[in-house]
Amino acid sequence: MQLHIVPSESGVGSTFPGDEKPGTPRKIRVLFLGTGNAGRSRMAEGWANHLGVGVGWVEARSANIEAHGKNSRAAAAMREAGVDISHWESVRLTPELLGWADLVVTVCKQADKSCPALPPGTQQNHWPLNDPAKATGTEEEIVRAFRASRDTIRTCVTSLIMELRIMELRTREAGRR
Repeated sequence: MQLHIVPSESGVGSTFPGDEKPGTPRKIRVLFLGTGNAGRSRMAEGWANHLGVGVGWVEARSANIEAHGKNSRAAAAMREAGVDISHWESVRLTPELLGWADLVVTVCKQADKSCPALPPGTQQNHWPLNDPAKATGTEEEIVRAFRASRDTIRTCVTSLIMELRIMELRTREAGRR
């Protein structure tokens, strides 16, 4: 996975909405964009917010190009791993949500192709993830596909958070010079 986000001039040390104290580091806002916001993008949002809690400077949301609703198998797979996404509703992409994001991560080919033009300064990354909702076979085989997708997404999100952390540290170091 190659990250293409570049720290902005207004990054670390600025005050942003939601910050409690002036001068606190800016949260990096990541939007995971899928076709239906029923599985992969919601799992990515769940992992990013779950794993990003400890770092405190990552905030994630997810949205869709089309409305597909919730996928109970995705929610069950995440619940098995200790992350509850069952209460989240499927969210359709809006210009405001797109403007909120610093980084848009498309999680499927269709979302990548359908992603509208990004606002200036918003970066994009693409993860070509297989759709577990298209898995066929027995119920156990389909459940295994959702678990495999969940684990792949966790790996991708973990890598993303580490890359964002490295970028943040480099930005801080450059600011000290």
